[in-house]
Amino acid sequence: MTELSVAHRMALGQVVEGVPDRTLRQLALAVSGMPGGKARALEEMLAAETIDRVRRARGFAALTPLFRPRADGVEATTFPPGVLPRLWKIASSREPNILPLLDEDDDREAARTAAVCARLCATAAAAVRDRPAEVWPVALGDPTLRDKGLEDLAHCCDFGGLVYRALPSLQAWVGRPDGDQVAELRLLVRDASEMLPDGAERLMDILFAHLADASLILRLMVHTSTAAARGAFLSESELAVFVDRLVVGMETRSARIVAFKPGESIETLCADLQWCADVLKELEATVQVDREGDWGKRLREVRVRVGKRLGELLSGVSKLVDKAVPMHKVQTSGRMTRNAPNLDIALDPAIVQVAHDAVRMVGMVRNLAGPFGCEAQRSALIQSLTVQLSSYADLIIEDVNAGDAPDETAAIERAGMAADFLEQIAALTEARAIRRRTAVAGGPATMKLSA
Repeated sequence: MTELSVAHRMALGQVVEGVPDRTLRQLALAVSGMPGGKARALEEMLAAETIDRVRRARGFAALTPLFRPRADGVEATTFPPGVLPRLWKIASSREPNILPLLDEDDDREAARTAAVCARLCATAAAAVRDRPAEVWPVALGDPTLRDKGLEDLAHCCDFGGLVYRALPSLQAWVGRPDGDQVAELRLLVRDASEMLPDGAERLMDILFAHLADASLILRLMVHTSTAAARGAFLSESELAVFVDRLVVGMETRSARIVAFKPGESIETLCADLQWCADVLKELEATVQVDREGDWGKRLREVRVRVGKRLGELLSGVSKLVDKAVPMHKVQTSGRMTRNAPNLDIALDPAIVQVAHDAVRMVGMVRNLAGPFGCEAQRSALIQSLTVQLSSYADLIIEDVNAGDAPDETAAIERAGMAADFLEQIAALTEARAIRRRTAVAGGPATMKLSA
């Protein structure tokens, strides 16, 4: 049976180590159906790599989030992703006898697993200090940040065992912890402070990486001490950095909101609004921020800037809708005129799309306008749009039923567009009424086309 040569194994090993988990699974599935000795040898390599990655995920559970940037873009302690497999390779090679203990997923062995993870993290800390060139080559990441990064990485590994102990309680701490759970957190913070002068901050920094919602770090902070909720105390403590990060995050998002222009992604705009609103709400609920302090002034500036831009966007919606539902004056009798839908001009699809997005924005900011002082404006706009769009559709249907529409099918489509707009602002009763009327509107020719 033909086997892989040493050179082939080394080359394939480097390739296999670098592929993402999903690709690794796909490769394993593809190779399993191939015949031959080389395929079996590659299959064994893929299986071994899969087992190793499962062990790494469990053994380095406390550290893994530090090797990827936060999805929300908030500043955090991170390390180059390529360092993780290098660090694991060295640490696991030094502790081969305990690795099989990571294969058992049994809650009854939680204490033993925690001990194994703590030992692996301690071994990793030693590896960072003893073999920095192998763990973090100069060419990997920004060389100017490497020395400081190696020091931070070593300390994070020192705290790995402590963090692993904390992970099962993390969700309770950011929820509604009872007295025992709060005491457990404070004991953990005390242990961290005894390890290093800035141990509390380092512990929180690692736990911060495990929180997808950045604002939840505030809940951890206020439980660390009876005085932590006071802004004056917090601003002077080592934990002030986390509030700073959240404020900077809001300032970054407020800049994007201010720069938003109609036609750009509504989802991105609303995501930024939602993030800022959530952080403001969390800050108000957890930290007593001094309104005249640095944080208070910066937060007030964010509210003002976002509120002003959101107000401007809401103010411009009516003009955009007017272009999508054009009206003109028609003579009735003598010199008498009235406004009526202008069905003689063709609508530019781009104009209709911009108007649709604008109306959709009005609906999507339903729970986001309030925190920035724009809910009254939004409510008044919805009332105005509801009247305008309902009247527009009613007049079209009247023209269709009277036989005055130049193109009955196109006219009914425009009435349906008005119903679409009404649905976007949750005016569902009015939208359903229009759809019922358009379903039976028109003469025999229109009904035949609709059928």
